[in-house]
Amino acid sequence: GDSTEYFFQQLKTIATPDYLPSKQDVLCSRKATRGIHEYDLLVKKVPFKFVDVGGQRSQRTKWFQCFDEVTTVLFLVSSHAFDMTIVEDRHTNCLDESLSVFSVIGNHRAFRRLSFVLFLNKADLLEEKLKTVSIADFHEFPKGKDPQKVSDVYQYLVKRFASLMRHRDIPLYHHLTTATNTKNIEMVFEAVRSTLLEKSLNSMMLI
Repeated sequence: GDSTEYFFQQLKTIATPDYLPSKQDVLCSRKATRGIHEYDLLVKKVPFKFVDVGGQRSQRTKWFQCFDEVTTVLFLVSSHAFDMTIVEDRHTNCLDESLSVFSVIGNHRAFRRLSFVLFLNKADLLEEKLKTVSIADFHEFPKGKDPQKVSDVYQYLVKRFASLMRHRDIPLYHHLTTATNTKNIEMVFEAVRSTLLEKSLNSMMLI
């Protein structure tokens, strides 16, 4: 898994009899989402309802029953997985699979008026991988750009996803994130919160 190195480094601590997981331990742990889970959060007095759906192929048939009254779709992609294959069949490229799923959701008639926020997650792992691996070895990368430079790869990924949205009036917001970095996530979520609040006010014609 992505956090194997982290937990190996923490083995002495974890092996102590009185060990209690730290916040970072919890952030680095991973459990696949199965089924549909709803979370209600109050952020700066603004209520949010998050609906977390499983990303595995077997879970996707359940998605569309969840999207009544949804205002925004948050789409998470592992930015470093451009050279990896999905668990289900071990031959489909992870980035190609994410692009395929995004195309279906982004162009579904139920979502034509929704905002989309693309999270290109695991930026830290992307930066580390690009030191030794070129994305150009796995995907057609534009000439004149550096396939091992994070900013160029980030812009390339954003353009790949944005190009799939046939309804050009749908805004696509995007962020490069590291979910285990709490300061990064706080900053990104504040930007998303402001965007969603502005969109909500616009829909009510208050601004």
